[in-house]
Amino acid sequence: MTTFASSHVPVSHVDPFGLDILENPLPFQADLRDAGPVVYLDRYDVFAMGRYEQVHAALTDWQGFQSAAGVGLSNFRYEKPWRPPSLLLEADPPYHDAPRAVLSKILGPRALQKLRASWLADAEALVDQVLEAGTEFDAVTRLAAAFPLRVFPDAVGIHETGRENLLPYGDHLFNAFGPVNSLVEKGAPRVAELSAWVNAQCTREALSEEGFGAQIWAAADRGDITYEQAPLIVRSLLSAGVDTTVNGLAAVLYAFAGHPDQWERLRANPMLARTAFDEAVRWESPVQTFFRTTTRDIEVGGVLIPDGRKILMFLGAANRDPRRWENPDTFDVHRDPSGHVGFGMGIHQCVGQHVARLESEALLTALVTRVETVEPAGPAQRHLNNTLRSWKSVPVRVISN
Repeated sequence: MTTFASSHVPVSHVDPFGLDILENPLPFQADLRDAGPVVYLDRYDVFAMGRYEQVHAALTDWQGFQSAAGVGLSNFRYEKPWRPPSLLLEADPPYHDAPRAVLSKILGPRALQKLRASWLADAEALVDQVLEAGTEFDAVTRLAAAFPLRVFPDAVGIHETGRENLLPYGDHLFNAFGPVNSLVEKGAPRVAELSAWVNAQCTREALSEEGFGAQIWAAADRGDITYEQAPLIVRSLLSAGVDTTVNGLAAVLYAFAGHPDQWERLRANPMLARTAFDEAVRWESPVQTFFRTTTRDIEVGGVLIPDGRKILMFLGAANRDPRRWENPDTFDVHRDPSGHVGFGMGIHQCVGQHVARLESEALLTALVTRVETVEPAGPAQRHLNNTLRSWKSVPVRVISN
């Protein structure tokens, strides 16, 4: 593919997937926003958007910025994907419509009400277990990762054996949306093994008779989707339903550890739990980037982007754009974070966002009734990923009631 250059578009030589940038992306993202509405990244021959206005517009214009050519750097117009494309993330209407409709009903707020009481009880049991072991612990491994792995696979209906494969599979999946760098190479040796395990969990026989997975197969029985689509839709749940929530929960716990005044606000009004989670998703953006591909020559911010070109949308940069948010670098549970693009936007907006919100509400509600204060017990350590803003550990110290 020929390299594009134009005097009308700012050019950046920075590698946004460099390990130093992934460790601390905020200075680069500020530079990207300041450079202009569209920036050309010459290292990867792609265009980039970091401002809220343009990112939001591209996310909601699926006709002009398609997902079907892949939401990673790889362009499915010219390259074969490493696995069958996701029927949700990597498909556009009309192929996207039926799978989306089925999952939207299964994972909708009304359907999830059936899980609310049990998830609240599970969260209370987990928090009690953690606090009984001591007042200093790693909020990532003991809470943010432990809770989704405790409740979500049960809700999907997969067997307990092998659940430890979910996080490394998701980690590689999100790494693979970026370039083939050291992070992708590190996960490559286990790709075949992890993919085989995940695919095996998506069959009707492997799933419990109740759960999200069984409901997806029942939709195939009704003719709402095809039998070929059913396992791929179950796979989408297992691919994107764990890592993103783990990092969203880690984000809100990390935020509260560094903002004791905000924890006091939540204690004073526990009903702010869901707002706090969304504010943390805006503030830290667990999903930092996604790609789209132009379907025609499109002008954005005075820059003509040719047909078939990859667009790298920086969701994290858009969520801290001062053109959209007042004091964007501040975590504030009294802010209205609605409109953030941490879950995407438009027809491809995260279909599992209500699941993530219910998990966060359960965990925060259990914590806020038992913990008076939370503070850092040491420096947080990042886990680097090409797409996710992730943590290896967030040590905290709490005073329990």
